[in-house]
Amino acid sequence: MTTQVQPPVTLAPSLPTRRNSELLLLCFAALITVAALLIVDANQERGLRWGIASYGLGFLALFGGAHLAIRRFAPYTDPLLLPIVALLNGLGLVMIHRLDLVGNELSGRHHPSATQQVLWTLVSVAAFALVVTFLKDHRQLARYGYIFGLTGLIFLAIPAILPATLSEQNGAKIWIRLPGFSIQPAEFSKILLLIFFSAVLVAKRSLFTSVGKHLMGMTLPRPRDLAPLLAAWVISIGVMVFEKDLGTSLVLYASFLVVVYLATQRFSWVVIGLVLFAAGSVVAYFIFAHVRTRVQMWWDPFSDPDGSGYQIVQSLFSFATGGIFGTGLGNGQPDTVPAASTDFIIAAFGEELGLVGLAALLMLYTIVIVRGMRTAIATRDSFGKLLAAGLASTLAIQLFIVVGGVTQLIPLTGLTTPWMSYGGSSLLANYVLLAILARISHSARRPLRSHTRDTSPIATAGTEVIQKV
Repeated sequence: MTTQVQPPVTLAPSLPTRRNSELLLLCFAALITVAALLIVDANQERGLRWGIASYGLGFLALFGGAHLAIRRFAPYTDPLLLPIVALLNGLGLVMIHRLDLVGNELSGRHHPSATQQVLWTLVSVAAFALVVTFLKDHRQLARYGYIFGLTGLIFLAIPAILPATLSEQNGAKIWIRLPGFSIQPAEFSKILLLIFFSAVLVAKRSLFTSVGKHLMGMTLPRPRDLAPLLAAWVISIGVMVFEKDLGTSLVLYASFLVVVYLATQRFSWVVIGLVLFAAGSVVAYFIFAHVRTRVQMWWDPFSDPDGSGYQIVQSLFSFATGGIFGTGLGNGQPDTVPAASTDFIIAAFGEELGLVGLAALLMLYTIVIVRGMRTAIATRDSFGKLLAAGLASTLAIQLFIVVGGVTQLIPLTGLTTPWMSYGGSSLLANYVLLAILARISHSARRPLRSHTRDTSPIATAGTEVIQKV
């Protein structure tokens, strides 16, 4: 009687999920948010209200639900992602509430911006939990890459073809106004197009890495291989021209270049892409007045401080007033900057928290971006690597464009600050982005079960157990 011995099964060492650390950090984020709200109300002479504690408990319960979804369906997700975003979201709500108080005093009417943002936060966190729950494997997204790409293009095109009364605000045709609310479809297009770019680049990597001509130390792609790059260029320039939206155009094109470079490891693609975009921007500057106005106000906003340059001038004054340590939450005058709760919320924080506080906020964003890049490095599949790197890069690019615009480093673009600015479309889209990144993080961090066999000569020999009859 013989028995064949099976090769041993080796389990990867069990790694801690760090879910308890995540829950503790969420409690800390709720505590900071409640403390900031108390400081704002105290400095606005509203007194200390026990009702604020209920807001803190509601905040913790909301993100606690998202935590439970992660604990149940994606237990190996990076424990820093959700708490940091919760803190950024909470501080954004505090600043929007602070701006509402000023607006109420000046107009005598109630401005429910903070209330509306709380409702959008509820919807967005619920969407985050749903994506984490039902997206079992991020690689499923690659199967529908072309559908996502087509949907993203349709979302981009809808505001351009709608009448100005239904799509235009502050000179930009980027909205879809519906009865009772409005949405900004470009916020969702950036995620859909990133999925499309990643899926196509993984499926056709050989096309993008094919041999080309060598020039000045770079390998230039063949003309027929430039079609995807030219398509992305046409889309971004079209958004800039027809929708008058410089910010979305920059985010889409820069994200595409990052993903292409990561997929091909060829700097020549980046050089060609930058040259194309620079050429398109120069042409747009001389042809379209709204592009020319943005550039001129960036170059010298004090040439028209009461007109086109008023917003950036007030932003610079806010930073100057804040100085190193700021005026304190509730003690500044951030309402002097137009659109302080949306495009210029960074200027509001710069005035009341100063350079130190603003640097701390930017550090929080940096941690999220770095953890996203670490997720891309650790992920085992090519699609996940490109998608995670693309999502993290999109956050970095958008943050650079926003902060660069309000500090006069680059022309103003009208983008919102992720998770902090007032706006439902931006908040919802960025929570969906975070959920996809969390799913990829879970896939990258979870331990693998592997079958191993010793390759030594003795181990490879047949083994029998002989039993006497």
